[in-house]
Amino acid sequence: MKKMKFILLLFIASTIMLSGCSEHSKIVKSTDYDLKYKKAIEYYEAGDCYKALPLFEELMTYFRMTERGEDVYYYYANTQFCLKEYYLAAYYFKRFTVNYPNSPKAEECAFNSARCSMLNSPEYNLDQSDTYKAIDEFQLFMNHYPESNLVDSCNTLISDLRNKLETKSFEKARLYYKMEKYRSAVILFNTTLEEFPDTDYKEEVLYLIVRSNFLFASNSIETKKEERYDNTIKSYHTFVDQFGSSKFLKSAESYYKSSQKELDKIRNVN
Repeated sequence: MKKMKFILLLFIASTIMLSGCSEHSKIVKSTDYDLKYKKAIEYYEAGDCYKALPLFEELMTYFRMTERGEDVYYYYANTQFCLKEYYLAAYYFKRFTVNYPNSPKAEECAFNSARCSMLNSPEYNLDQSDTYKAIDEFQLFMNHYPESNLVDSCNTLISDLRNKLETKSFEKARLYYKMEKYRSAVILFNTTLEEFPDTDYKEEVLYLIVRSNFLFASNSIETKKEERYDNTIKSYHTFVDQFGSSKFLKSAESYYKSSQKELDKIRNVN
C-alpha cells in the first residue's frame, strides 16, 4: 500500500514537472513578447530564476529602445544576482547606472554592484583583489549618494572587508615569524600597524615584534648584534608604553632583560 502511494506521488510530481517544463518551453518559443515579459517577472518573483533568465535575455534586445527597456534591464541584473552569478550581476548593475542614471532604481543598482564585489571576495588567505574593489565601490557609492539610507550599511560592510584585509596582513607576517624569517616578520608586522593602526591584533603584533627582534639579534653575526639588541629594547618600550598590563608582559620583559645583558657584554668587550 505504501509503495503504491509513493508511486502515485512520484507520478503526480513528474506530471507537474513535465507540465511546467512544457509551459516554459512554449513561452520561450512564443512570439508574444508581452506574455514573455509577464511570465519572466512571474518566474523571477517566484524564485525560479533559471526559467526567468532566458526570457529576460531575449527581452533585453526586444525592449531595448522602449519604455520597458529599463525594467527588463533591472530584472535581468537581479536574475543574475539570484543565480549567484555575481561577476555578471555586478557588470549589469553597473551598466544599469550608466544607461539609466536618472532612474529611481539607479541607487539600488549601484549599491548592489558593490555588494556583488563583496560577495566575490574570498577567504582572507586568498587573493584580495575583489575585496579592495568592493571597498572602492562602496566608497564611490557613498560619495555619489551621501544622503542615502544605505550609507550606514556601506560603512559596516567596508569595516567587515577591512577586517579581512587586516587578518590577511597579520597572518602573512605571522607566517614569516613561524618560518623564522624574523627580519621580514618585523617589517610585515610594522606594515600591519601602519595600514591598520587600530587593529585588534595590535597587542600581539607589538609583542611579536619584540620577540622577532630578539631572535633576529640572537642569530646575527657578532658585528650586527649590538644594533639588533638595541632594536629589541626600543620595541619593548613601544610595547610597554601601550600595553603595560599585557598578558605578554612577562615574556617581553625576559627579552628586554636578556637584550640588556647581551649589550653589556658587547660594550664591555669593546
